[in-house]
Amino acid sequence: MARAALGLLLGLVARLWLASLRVTAIVHPALDACKHVPWSLAFWHGQILPLLAFRRRRRTVAMVSLSRDGDILAWAFKALDVGTVRGSSSRGGSTALAGIVDRMRDAWDGAFALDGPRGPRRIPHTGALVAASRSGGVVVPFVAACASVVRLRSSWDRFEIPLPFSRVVVMLGAPLLPAPALEHEPVQALADAVEAARSQAREALAEKPLPTLAPASEENT
Repeated sequence: MARAALGLLLGLVARLWLASLRVTAIVHPALDACKHVPWSLAFWHGQILPLLAFRRRRRTVAMVSLSRDGDILAWAFKALDVGTVRGSSSRGGSTALAGIVDRMRDAWDGAFALDGPRGPRRIPHTGALVAASRSGGVVVPFVAACASVVRLRSSWDRFEIPLPFSRVVVMLGAPLLPAPALEHEPVQALADAVEAARSQAREALAEKPLPTLAPASEENT
């Protein structure tokens, strides 16, 4: 019960924190043609917090570890309207991935920290690709760029905390088919796509006024 209460409290604090951000969402136009299939949202672990500021998120489920910290995170995600399936790459991972695929077949999107849950940093795993392939979906690079941010150097993922009331660009990049388009070194191709989207988000953040990308962009203030 204590972990549940702590998780809900953290989730509510995060909701208030994220609500203060000035968020511009840029969604690649090609995703409009993919709106009837599930998306594997692929991102780096360190960007989890600013990405939660994306307010037009569809029903989304994420894998959360079976550890005590995972208990807290699962309750925090509940407060943030993110579904969870418990497991990790080292414990219960196959069962959890199957659970996420089942949800994706039922019109949910899956959220995948490519280098989670414990790194190494920016070394991608295959979960997003596997889930997209098994669910008949696409892989979507999911990135953020923050105008004012604290990066925790003590954490392996350089966890990013955008400062309250700061500007954030959240970008959903061009969809990638898990096969055959990514047959050659697919995990590295996905990592390259995520990095390319991050560069585009940083460029968009530097522009004044911030760009609009038809048909599916918006700014939340």
